[in-house]
Amino acid sequence: MPTRSDGAAFFAQNCTSCHGADARGAGPTGRTLTVAPTDLTKLSAENGGTFPEARALAYIYGDPIDSHLARVMPQFGDEMALDLVPVEIDGILTPTPRELAGLLFYLESIQQYP
Repeated sequence: MPTRSDGAAFFAQNCTSCHGADARGAGPTGRTLTVAPTDLTKLSAENGGTFPEARALAYIYGDPIDSHLARVMPQFGDEMALDLVPVEIDGILTPTPRELAGLLFYLESIQQYP
């Protein structure tokens, strides 16, 4: 199983340009976007104190409800679909791309509460 450290490494390589090294949405590329990147440290606080695993995974993976043209963030799903691990999402073991499972563990670990 991937670890929080694996997720931190994935984040550093793929997400910091927009979300910043501290995940608060102030990366160098993010500052140039029309819509500011999400502060990823507040996902739980904005969800009643619970980390929104399913919603975060769906958005990162490439939520099929939202067209890739309607979002700035790249969809990662296609590249990762062959390396899946079981992750408990909302009480259900869910096949999840290994790299995204690590990223979920990392994001959950950096949540800040008011």
